[in-house]
Amino acid sequence: MYIRYEEYEKNKNIKADEPKLVVICLLLQAKERNLFIKTKKRMKKVRAAIVGYGNIGHYVLEALQAAPDFEIAGVVRRAGAENKPEELANYAVVKDIKELGEVDVAILCTPTRSVEKYAKEYLAMGINTVDSFDIHTGIVDLRRTLNATAKKHKAVSIISAGWDPGSDSIVRTMLEAIAPKGITYTNFGPGMSMGHTVAVKAIDGVKAALSMTIPTGTGIHRRMVYIELKDGYKFEEVAAAIKADPYFVNDETHVKLVPSVDALLDMGHGVNLTRKGVSGKTQNQLFEFNMRINNPALTAQVLVCVARASMKQQPGCYTMVEVPVIDLLPGDREEWIGHLV
Repeated sequence: MYIRYEEYEKNKNIKADEPKLVVICLLLQAKERNLFIKTKKRMKKVRAAIVGYGNIGHYVLEALQAAPDFEIAGVVRRAGAENKPEELANYAVVKDIKELGEVDVAILCTPTRSVEKYAKEYLAMGINTVDSFDIHTGIVDLRRTLNATAKKHKAVSIISAGWDPGSDSIVRTMLEAIAPKGITYTNFGPGMSMGHTVAVKAIDGVKAALSMTIPTGTGIHRRMVYIELKDGYKFEEVAAAIKADPYFVNDETHVKLVPSVDALLDMGHGVNLTRKGVSGKTQNQLFEFNMRINNPALTAQVLVCVARASMKQQPGCYTMVEVPVIDLLPGDREEWIGHLV
């Protein structure tokens, strides 16, 4: 907040909640010069817990280590500290988030289908949650459910915060706004789909799996699924179960039996997003967004950004298109405005 310097001189015992730093700032205004005292909260790092430690959890650890405004509270996983990975040697690894003490935000790196369960549990404890829930058709229902829980317990949840859904959703929203009439095509890949791969691994009989997304154009995709089979299972039955799963039922899906999934593994992915439409009454407005990325690394970075943003929102559940993009960034808002705008 700002107070006039004259007021400060009259009452130097003005108290600011600790920890705060009092800085004298000279502000030039249009009609007058005023000397103010600015009280600015000293940065308190956000304590984040990583829930689940697979591919995304590993990269979330790296993203948190690189973030200036975060402190890693620890990692929650089913195995707890058993067979603790070397990179977690300096961190608490537990089975229950309650063992970590104060946690501001839980970054859910769990399979999509378990997101709701964990989010409800942590929100009820007053802990913010962020996730990369990626079943597009279930987002509205999940938001509605978690919104009630978050508001009841005065916490914040930001859902579906990967790169798609997530950061790509912001791009689509912006393009829809600047060309209200038109068609947007989102073409994924070719690349490994994390959500689809996890879904295949959960199907009975699958020993190892890789799901590749192949764009065929105009937002239509082919799913190429490569699996290793457990002993005692028939390939035809497992393949049919994969194709019937909600992740695959609406797409052309091919399932291939391979001797080694590891020999095929590449976590690269990408997107080509285009919109052709009308701005006002002017037609033929064409926009294109491309990226080629490491899938779990980018998902992790987005999760850390929204974990930061969750600390700046009112209680409730949000998707990324509802969160001010500037809240994804660390540091002073006005400095970012000066730099980016």
